[in-house]
Amino acid sequence: MRVVPVIDLKGGTAVHAVRGERERYRAVRGVLSSDPLALARAFRDEFGLEELYVADLDAISGDGEHSAHIGALARSARVMVDAGVSEPDRAQALLELGAHRVVIGTETLTGAEALDRLLAALPEGAVVLSIDLRDGRVLSPDPQLADVPALEAVARLHRAGLHEAIVLDLARVGSGAGPDVAMIAELHAARPELELLAGGGVRDVADLRALGDAGAAGALVATALHRGVIGPDELAGLR
Repeated sequence: MRVVPVIDLKGGTAVHAVRGERERYRAVRGVLSSDPLALARAFRDEFGLEELYVADLDAISGDGEHSAHIGALARSARVMVDAGVSEPDRAQALLELGAHRVVIGTETLTGAEALDRLLAALPEGAVVLSIDLRDGRVLSPDPQLADVPALEAVARLHRAGLHEAIVLDLARVGSGAGPDVAMIAELHAARPELELLAGGGVRDVADLRALGDAGAAGALVATALHRGVIGPDELAGLR
């Protein structure tokens, strides 16, 4: 089970995400720092976690970008970055900053043709698809994808060049509601060849074990790490 810490960047700081309601996001509080680089170092040095999921919320919303932060984070960890990318040139720029992989989220993906262009232009394995959901329904500007169930979106977007997908329900992020284990099990049964990372709602190690049993290869985790509910000892037991 891969545990992938999340760093959400907004206004130059790491923020605590709450149900995808970005106007409510505030600087991270708890046992860890809100400084992005200090947070990445803590995940690596204290938790032994060398992989990061970084969401550039300003880039996603069109209010700026965090190239300098992403470059610095990429020098400290293996980083996958969601910066609202839908075209190859922007994806390539993230790889040149040092990002290990580029996350292509349905929330900003303009359509299946855009995904095909990205897969054709970028190195094998560089693209990670993110099925962005709210209450189990897909978020997308593409009317062919908007509001469909996750399973249907995966069926429409699955390509030979895709090996990994994030399933991220924004309504569960920071909510304490727990992950949607049943949906992960359904997706894994339909696409066992696809590595699934579950995002949204992970509360503790029991949730991580449940997701692993459902077929998830890993999970994105933020709040439980920030608050110390999942710490080095819990992660050692998980391994």
